[in-house]
Amino acid sequence: MRNFAIRRFIYMAVVVFATTALVFVLSRLTGDPRNVLLDEYTSLEQYEAWGKKMGLDRPLVVQYGIWVANAARGDFGQSLSQRTNSFDVIRQRIPGTLQLTVGAFIFAFLVGVPLGVLSAVRRGSILDYTGRVFALFGQALPPFWLGIMLILIFAVQFELLPPYGRGGISHYILPSVTLGWLAASGFLRLMRSSMLEVLDSEFVKFARAKGVSSGWILWKHALRNAMLAPLTYAGLLLAGLITGTVVTETVFAWPGLGRLAVQSVKANDFPVMTGVVMLFAVVYVGMNFIVDIAYAYLDPRIRYH
Repeated sequence: MRNFAIRRFIYMAVVVFATTALVFVLSRLTGDPRNVLLDEYTSLEQYEAWGKKMGLDRPLVVQYGIWVANAARGDFGQSLSQRTNSFDVIRQRIPGTLQLTVGAFIFAFLVGVPLGVLSAVRRGSILDYTGRVFALFGQALPPFWLGIMLILIFAVQFELLPPYGRGGISHYILPSVTLGWLAASGFLRLMRSSMLEVLDSEFVKFARAKGVSSGWILWKHALRNAMLAPLTYAGLLLAGLITGTVVTETVFAWPGLGRLAVQSVKANDFPVMTGVVMLFAVVYVGMNFIVDIAYAYLDPRIRYH
């Protein structure tokens, strides 16, 4: 188990390093970041001074090494567009993304898991086919299209919910549904397949032969054993929702990390852009690491060597 944890930790570090290195190089290929600061009063001496301050007069490898060393201390550099510390800019957007992620996760769990259970228990019924159609549309509908349609229907047509921005509870409904729809369909499919597998297992058949009630079998035995795969998916889902907010936050003008990433790309603000990508990479691979370790404790049949 310890060797496995060490290997996974090394893998996590390599992924974070490769991701940030790639984004760092691509950000520099888009142009000189000093161009963002130029105006009609900029002199050549000031332009060269900016280059030395940003380390642009050094080789790219050295620039990346300096950036990694500073990032390890929480210093991502100064935002070129907002003229303030990039870490402060990123930190201000974290609560918005976390709140939206929690809302989407609650929607996905409360919709996907019960529908998956009902779909498995009522296999072959209208309810089962309805759940499968929901899962199909959840996998097929692009989030940007779904978000726009929800805005047109519930904000423009019926004027029931606000179309953009972060405010009261009503502001969370449309973006949470948009972000959580795909996750809900994933929960439904996983829960349905897991429940079907457990319901067809030998110990459930034995319990039925002994005369145990269907409700007791469902809630006491089947559901508990079928929750392993959805719980594993839940850990990966949280990371996926956090890192997948770019489209949803852009559609709903939500002040979070996803929208900040888009804004920094448009403004060629590479300190903020690389900082957001590094945070996303750490969250995603860190969550994968936690799930891999926790999986061995959730299922005693699994052993890592």
